[in-house]
Amino acid sequence: MIITKKAIPRRTVLRGIGAGLALPLLDGMVPAFAAIRNSAANPVRRFGVVYVPNGMAMKHWTPDGEGTGFEITRLLDPIAAYRDQMTLLTGLNGVPSNAGVHASAATRFLTGVTPARTESNLRAGISVDQLLAREFAKHTQLGSLELALDSRDVSGSCDVGFSCTYTNTISWRNETTPLMGENNPRAVFEQLFGDSGSTDPAARLARMQKDQSILDSVTEKINALQSGLGASDRLRVNEYLDAVRDIERRIQMAEAQSDRELPEVDQPAGVPATYTEHAKLMFDLLLLAYQTDLTRVSTFMLAREISGRTYPEIGVPDSHHPTSHHRDDPTLYEKVAKINTFHLTLFSHFLKKARATPDGDGTLLDHMVMLYGAGMSDSNRHDNKGLPLVMVGGGSGHLKPAGHIRYAERTPISNLHLTILDKMGVPVDKMSDSTGKLKLLSVG
Repeated sequence: MIITKKAIPRRTVLRGIGAGLALPLLDGMVPAFAAIRNSAANPVRRFGVVYVPNGMAMKHWTPDGEGTGFEITRLLDPIAAYRDQMTLLTGLNGVPSNAGVHASAATRFLTGVTPARTESNLRAGISVDQLLAREFAKHTQLGSLELALDSRDVSGSCDVGFSCTYTNTISWRNETTPLMGENNPRAVFEQLFGDSGSTDPAARLARMQKDQSILDSVTEKINALQSGLGASDRLRVNEYLDAVRDIERRIQMAEAQSDRELPEVDQPAGVPATYTEHAKLMFDLLLLAYQTDLTRVSTFMLAREISGRTYPEIGVPDSHHPTSHHRDDPTLYEKVAKINTFHLTLFSHFLKKARATPDGDGTLLDHMVMLYGAGMSDSNRHDNKGLPLVMVGGGSGHLKPAGHIRYAERTPISNLHLTILDKMGVPVDKMSDSTGKLKLLSVG
């Protein structure tokens, strides 16, 4: 932290940032609010990630066949209706890790690197979503949206010697700055629309103007702090200033787009009572963020790594993480499969609404790529080989769904990162241990 006697009240800036969420996108809103400046000649590209923890029941995930005619397995059945826009990727590996297996699973999923073993001075790598966000933020109020369903666990059930931050996020702005997911729908609403309580244009504009005056004051005070700080504190202040500048950019973008029509949505009270309601609400808000073009990049953790959440609503009252160490016991393995199927059923809720939402010359699902998967395969063995990965969506014509593809052993997941960046229009030459873009995945 910055020296306490000189620190600016953190609450002040958090109000400006807006960390909140909203009511579900109602079916009745869809016909009234369709495409946002999305032409057939230049369709908007969107990318999202849905992450599940503690591995997968791989025997019920991986099909035997390949290509577009692959059979739908038990776990994939909830999203079978979208097989025409599906690419299932088998054989991609994460970077090996001898310690911090859950911290590594989450961290390397989008960065391709394993985290440094530390409880304070975090170090990982920039994630794919944030490389995209840097570019896409030129066109949207939010560079990216990070969502979660679990509260942030800052102690207890984390890998020994590793900060709990590693298991709480998959998104990294840079190698030292994690982006934590927000799990409160009310807070997400504020992040999208401000804390005026609704999407009313006049109320939002007044909030923006107030935020700008707060930020002007904050910036002056931070600049006064710069002299006399050590190197470590200067780094933290610079990261803080980056966040402030991002807020200023968002306010300016919001003011420029203040005449944009939005669905009338009121701010929700908070987290719903059940996991199912919570997940669907967050998916609805994510859809609303895409539909209104407030962001084009997102990450969503359906649970954190080492999650001990129970799922009594599907007949699994057992804690997820201990159950995932099934020891090949058929009873425990069946419970893991039920949890995995449940998560995919919730994902299908989002896909159904995305396909039903008009966007330009198609639908939202036509103009996005959603990557769903886990940072480990066999949870019992903490295996990082052959990760369970599926991409759904039309990719605005830049990604051609290919069914089921098997890749050679030792193909790094970083090759997928390279391919996604390239087809989203933000190519890079190298990422972590990448050896080249994936073949047979894309067109154009």
